[in-house]
Amino acid sequence: MSRTRVHNFSISLDGFATGEPQSLEAPFGHAGERLHEWMFATRFWAAQGDGSEGVGSGEVGSVGVDHAFAAQHGLGFGAEIMGANKFGPPGWQDDPDWRGWWGPNPPFRTPTFVLTHRPRPPMEMEGGTTFYFLDASPADALAAARAAAGGQDVRIGGGAAVVRDFLAAGLVDHAHLVQVPIVLGRGSRVWDGLEGLEDGYAVEAVPSPSGVVHLTLTRRVPRA
Repeated sequence: MSRTRVHNFSISLDGFATGEPQSLEAPFGHAGERLHEWMFATRFWAAQGDGSEGVGSGEVGSVGVDHAFAAQHGLGFGAEIMGANKFGPPGWQDDPDWRGWWGPNPPFRTPTFVLTHRPRPPMEMEGGTTFYFLDASPADALAAARAAAGGQDVRIGGGAAVVRDFLAAGLVDHAHLVQVPIVLGRGSRVWDGLEGLEDGYAVEAVPSPSGVVHLTLTRRVPRA
C-alpha cells in the first residue's frame, strides 16, 4: 500500500510554517525565505536549478545531513495534495488566469490536488504536472490522490493547515519537518490541536550543523 508522507516541511521554533500577512509579494509573510535557507544551501537545491533530475549535480551546495534529507523530496511520490494557500496568494480564486507560483513547468511532475472551496477545471502543465481542484475532506482527497498515484506514495505538501488536518485525521504515515532556529510569533501553526500526537508516532530528531533539526515522525502502527 502506498504511504502518505510529509517531506521537507519547514517550521519555526514556535511551530509556524508561514508568517503573515501572505501576499503576492510575500508568499511567506514576515517570515520571508528564512524558513527555507537550510535547503537553499544544499546540493539538492542546486541540482533543481539546472534542471537535473538527479541530485549531487555539479559541485555547488552542501552534501551533509541537510542535503541527505532534502534529496528524498521527490523519491517515490506519485501524487501531491496541497492547500489553497500553497497554490496562490489570497484571492487567487478570483483570477481565472492564475496558474500557480511555479511558471509553466511546476516542480511536482505528478497529479497534484489543490484543496479549495472554489474548484475549477483541471489544469495541465508542462513536465507531467496536472492540477486538480477539489472541495473535499482529507480522506476523500487522499482517496483521489492515491487512485492517481499509481501505487506510489502521496505527498502532503502544505501549508500548515493541510498538514495539521491530515495529521489530525490520522492519515499521515511518515512526516519530515525541519525545525528552523527562528521565532516568528504569528502566522500559520502546525501543532495546534494535536496534543498527544507523539503517542502514535516514533519520533526522531537529527540536528544539523546548519542549526536546523530534522524531525521525523513514523507511524507506530501502519494504517490498515
